Parts: sequence; structure tokens; C-alpha cells
Amino acid sequence: MKIKNLEELDTPCLVLDKTRLEKNCSFAREKCIGLNTILRPHVKTPKSIEVAKIALDNEVGPITVSTLEEAEYFASAGFKDILYAVCIIPRKFGRLDFIQKKYNCVIRIVIDSILIAKAIVDYSKLHSTKFEIFIEIDCGEGRSGLDFEDKKIIEISKVFNVCDKTNLMGVLTHAGHSYLTDDKNEILSIANKEREDALAAVKHFSNFNHGDPLISIGSTPTMLFASHLNNISEVRAGIYMFWDLAQASRGICKIEDIAVTVLASVIGHNHQKNKIIIDAGALALSKDFSANKFMPEVGYGLVCDPNSVEALGLTISEIHQEHGSINISNVDWFDKLPIGSLVRILPNHSCLTCAGHSSYNILENNMITDSWERINGW
Repeated sequence: MKIKNLEELDTPCLVLDKTRLEKNCSFAREKCIGLNTILRPHVKTPKSIEVAKIALDNEVGPITVSTLEEAEYFASAGFKDILYAVCIIPRKFGRLDFIQKKYNCVIRIVIDSILIAKAIVDYSKLHSTKFEIFIEIDCGEGRSGLDFEDKKIIEISKVFNVCDKTNLMGVLTHAGHSYLTDDKNEILSIANKEREDALAAVKHFSNFNHGDPLISIGSTPTMLFASHLNNISEVRAGIYMFWDLAQASRGICKIEDIAVTVLASVIGHNHQKNKIIIDAGALALSKDFSANKFMPEVGYGLVCDPNSVEALGLTISEIHQEHGSINISNVDWFDKLPIGSLVRILPNHSCLTCAGHSSYNILENNMITDSWERINGW
């Protein structure tokens, strides 16, 4: 790709600061080394082969995905150890089987149901397919998964004792509720419970005969604030690669750690309402408002200088599908941000913001040096 200036890019678009990305990924790897556990990056946010390799220090090691589309995309690039961290259903078995066989990879799957456990065994016997399975444990988020004391855990483990094509690998849990607080002591408490519930759950396994069960936990805040991760096999975390305002508002990262921004153009001046109009709206930024709980009035994103990424003291106050509005209290901003000028916007929630785009423009030394594709869909 020819090196470009920001002014040569079509807006709105994603700009990914490679230096910040590499720093964030190095920090997470070192953290997990210090905790004596394996990092299995969750690539649902970047959905990019190049980003995943940077997260793994230029390797194609273990990753976590959230869709089968991601699983196939990464498998096609040589990733062999993939964890699909969403509960599986029977009509997805065929596609899962196809991906594993076509790319000679393993896609570990997650369940919390006796019914699905039996369906997996039936499919495995019928199609001579090997599956590796984790039972999901709810450590307090209240989304999916079983309580660590639920009797279904032992019943599910018994189901897999009758089929040599299926391996129950261990348990998986996710402390997603750690995103709801900015209290470091509360995050530490959640991290402790995440670890303890997962360890307690495997004690209910029946006749486990595949060595020590694997314990997979994960969220970025609990990874960062955990006092220790003794006996934990792996950590699944992902937002640390890019960060966002939601995490910065909780003190999990600093604003200057945020690696991804949306480049937008000023397309209009509304003098009647004292608004500057940009070409980045709901589809380019998302409608996520999550940072506002702890960072009041941040709106739909912080408006920054396109080159220095220094905050201008402005926010995206209103969004439509393809329009964003910046309320201004001083009309001098019409001169400072003329029609056609550029701004960069720090997103509330990187996962959802990036989902509206098909590629990243890679920024190095204030120049765009490359373009990396990302996968969308299910």
C-alpha cells in the first residue's frame, strides 16, 4: 500500500495506531506471564488476522472467537487452537465440523445444557467427529452458564463419559460484570470470585479422565486486577488491545492508551443551532453510551485533533445514521473546524464501533502505512 496522509483517506474510517496496539498487547502478555497463566486473546473486537498475530507476539497461537465466521476466518490463516466462546446449538454442528476438517484445526465449544451435551455425543457418533467441550459457569454476570454448585455439571460430565469422540476439557467463565464498576476493590473481589467459582465447578466432574481439567476465565479488568491466578489454565481477554472510553472512564486504562479512533470530516455548520456536523454517525460510531456513567457528558465520543489526538474539549452530542453533531458553546469553533476539516473520535466501545467498518488504516509516525481487513458477520 502506498503511504498516505490522513487527508487522503475516505471518511468515516477507522485509524489504528500500531505503536499503541503493540504496547497494549505487550503489556497483557507480560501480565499473564507474571500470573503464570496462558493468554488466549479474545479477537472479537479486532476481528483481524494482523491484530491477532500482534496480540500473540507474531505467532498463530490460541485465540478466542465469538462467531463461527471468525473461527473460519482465523482457521483459514493457520490458527489451529480456537475457542468459540458462545454456547453452541445443534444446527451449528455441521459448520463447526466442516471448519475443523477443512483447516485441520480444533474449535473448542461451550455448553451449559444437558440437552446439547447429548446432541453433541449423538452427532459425534454419527459423523465420527471429535469435539472438545467446556462447561460454562456463571460467576455473577447472570448471562449464560451454570452456578458452580449446579447438579447439572455432574450430569453433563456423565454424558461425555460414553463417547470417545468427545472430550470434556474443563470449565469456562467470564466476569463481564467487572465492566459495571470503577471501584478497584470491587473488581478485585469479582476477580477472586471468577477464579474461585471456576475452580469449585470442576470438583463436580464425574470420572474425569483427560488429565487435569482446564480452567478458562477472562475479562480484561479481572486479568489486570487479579491478585493471583493459581491453577488457572488460561485467560481470555480482548478489549485491552484497543481500549476505549468505557474502560478509560472506569480507570482500567488511560485515554492515551486507546489505539483505535474514527476519522471523520466536517460536512456542515448549523449556525442556527450552534452545531458542527460530521460524516460519522450511528453506523460509524455505534450508539453505545457506556462511558457516560463514569465520564459524564462524553456523549457518543470525544472529538480530537486529527494529528495529535489531543482532546479538543468537544464531544459527539447527537447521532443519526450517517450524521454526527458536535454542540459548540463558542462560535469560534466554526472557524477552527471549517467544512472539509478532519477530526478523530475516541469511541465509547471499540467492539461496537469497529463492527461498522471493514478495515483498519494503520497509523505509524503520523502516516498511514497499511490497510488491514477485518471480518464481520456470523
